[in-house]
Amino acid sequence: MTIREQLEERELEYLSPYATFSRNSRGRKRPEAECDIRPVFQRDRDRILHCKSFRRLKQKTQVFLLPKGDHYRTRLTHTLEVSQNARTIAKALRLNEDLAEAIALGHDLGHTPFGHAGERALNEVYHFAHNEQSLRVVDCVEKQGAGLNLTWEVKDGILNHPTAGNPHTLEGQVIRLSDKIAYINHDIDDAIRGGILVEEDIPAEYRRILGGSSKERLNKMVHDVITNSMDKPSIIMSDPVKKAMIGLRSFMFEHVYMNPKAKGEEDKAVHLIEQLYDYYIRHLELMPEQYLKAIDRPGNCKEQVVCDYIAGMTDNYAVKKYEEFFVPEAWMN
Repeated sequence: MTIREQLEERELEYLSPYATFSRNSRGRKRPEAECDIRPVFQRDRDRILHCKSFRRLKQKTQVFLLPKGDHYRTRLTHTLEVSQNARTIAKALRLNEDLAEAIALGHDLGHTPFGHAGERALNEVYHFAHNEQSLRVVDCVEKQGAGLNLTWEVKDGILNHPTAGNPHTLEGQVIRLSDKIAYINHDIDDAIRGGILVEEDIPAEYRRILGGSSKERLNKMVHDVITNSMDKPSIIMSDPVKKAMIGLRSFMFEHVYMNPKAKGEEDKAVHLIEQLYDYYIRHLELMPEQYLKAIDRPGNCKEQVVCDYIAGMTDNYAVKKYEEFFVPEAWMN
């Protein structure tokens, strides 16, 4: 019996009957030989962790565009916080921690530079949603267009992580909540750091239910999910905590996500992305070779592939390309 088979046997003995068992995965689009050490979801986790799109998340905006401070969240640190929330919840509920971690690490691979401002810009010029793009990244963008060949369960969780999604596994449901828990709490922390909020600005009713600090709120939400989901076929929160979380999210939209002080530069970011898109549509030859080859693949078109390329850029690289195309250089003789 291989190490992988021993680990699969251990899952059958220990995990909840509601967990997703590695042995029962629906498999991959392209069949491949099993690893003798790692079950399928652990392999997926490793593939995501080692891919280039994951590394580029370190220079992609979470909320604050190109922040000057060292301690503001990026899309990468957000992803790691989602992963840690998910692992805590999955472990406590005896769900498949490898599957939860793989979905968490991959859920934002398709996010654009400049956060949701970049997403809105690409959606204006060509249909774009970051969860759908994350699925494209792992399916047909990474590895020179070959994709990572992930399991059905991981891809389902990545696609369905937004609020409107409907994950088919409990591990996917864990990510859908862990994502909100992470960004609500760390965005409050960053907003306080940036002078956009003070703790006392948060409505008293939400602080009474969830706590008076990011640490207390995070602890409360994670515990509430675990307590209310234990030995149940769905991942849920209690009504008071769920309503408070939704209310706090609405508060953040009004006071941070749409705040002119915090988001005043977003119009420039939208303009930058739109200009890059228009330029590459007219100059396809300036994209890397893998993207030029992708245009001719079944189901692709030049508009989609240009979106693939721009969405994969970091904030800094997008600014660099914009300056290269639209900002005159000083004359040098």
